[in-house]
Amino acid sequence: MGRTLSVIIREARPHQWVKNFIVFAALIFSFNFTDAGLVLRTFLGFVAFCLLSGGVYVFNDIVDLESDRLHPQKGTRPLARGELSVAWASAGSAVLIVVGMTLSLLLGSSFAGVSALYLILGLLYSLYLKRLMIVDALIISVGFVLRAIAGVEVLREEVVAIELSPWLLVCTLFLALFMSFGKRRHEIALLNEKADDHRSTLGEYSLGFLDGLIYALMSATVISYSIYTISPATVEKFHSRNMVLTIPFVVYGIFRYAYLVTQKQKGGNPSELLLRDVPLIVTVLLWIASVLLVLLLS
Repeated sequence: MGRTLSVIIREARPHQWVKNFIVFAALIFSFNFTDAGLVLRTFLGFVAFCLLSGGVYVFNDIVDLESDRLHPQKGTRPLARGELSVAWASAGSAVLIVVGMTLSLLLGSSFAGVSALYLILGLLYSLYLKRLMIVDALIISVGFVLRAIAGVEVLREEVVAIELSPWLLVCTLFLALFMSFGKRRHEIALLNEKADDHRSTLGEYSLGFLDGLIYALMSATVISYSIYTISPATVEKFHSRNMVLTIPFVVYGIFRYAYLVTQKQKGGNPSELLLRDVPLIVTVLLWIASVLLVLLLS
């Protein structure tokens, strides 16, 4: 039983849960990271999204079982390799989703509503929406935005006035789209003529078209973040114009990621890339440190 549980957890892709740290954005940018109660609520919200996303990942792998077995990387997952049966995977997915939604309800109806929307979109993506060109990347990106909104809602149960800048949400959407299309590019470059066999939508993309989208979204992400740092609402909120000093870290991080995707043929697993590329890790840490410094000195 213990081994089966371990295999289910591996199938739930815990390395992908780093995406759920976006839930902490509202806590940081509302300058409430010193409040132990709010930190705990945000952490529980993070756990809820880890459970839900894990359940959706397992469900998606059940749906894609046959095609994953033909994929050089996805074929190494426990379900595709035969280490985990469909029955156990189904049970594991259901438990993760039920526990995740139960925890979401305990954190408040608004947070639970956002969590439910994330879950529904995730399941629909697995069943059908991933077969629609461009819509597939949009759904994944909306999932990131919902995580950010959830971080706001989990705090509003205690502090009603908390909100997240629309520009920051727009930036999150563009950044997620940037990484999503980068992942599509990597899959096409990896599978070549077999890309269409793995997923029909991949056959509708081309490297040239994806490169155009990646470069456009790279610019949109940097511009939207820059507007956020200098917007009157941001300056008024933090009583400082120094958020503009964090822009260079964002610019380098975005350009570095684009370089790895287009020149080094990486990006198939954005979470893994962010956790393994040393320059990206250093850049993210420096960006976090600079944001916290600006907030503390404001």
